[in-house]
Amino acid sequence: MELPPCFRLHPTDEELITHYLSNKLLNSSFDAKAIAQVELNKCEPWDLPSKNLTWRHEGYFFCERGPKYSTSLRTHRTTDTGYWKSTGKDLVGMKKTLVFYRGRAPKVEKTKWIMYEYRLEDSYDKI
Repeated sequence: MELPPCFRLHPTDEELITHYLSNKLLNSSFDAKAIAQVELNKCEPWDLPSKNLTWRHEGYFFCERGPKYSTSLRTHRTTDTGYWKSTGKDLVGMKKTLVFYRGRAPKVEKTKWIMYEYRLEDSYDKI
């Protein structure tokens, strides 16, 4: 897929939730050409730019949220080399800040990779 030259994607938080995320969840034929679907648990942060056509200093992705354990409500956020850790409090109720840490406890290294997780109400927790 190709996007027009000089295409930039700079949606607001509201546009991300109301236009992209809600349409993705409620309309199976919705296609956001500028936002790729990825499995964040199988992708390291430094590999993400190659999966996004609009990447410059940031990118947008759809990703299904999976449970950490089959009987758990906690979200699985680990990769082969590290994990995404939630920091601070939830912002705007449906936006969470995540920081990537390389390694496993007790030897971990905080990286400069930051991700914002947007979600709809709990009933739409799948993506």
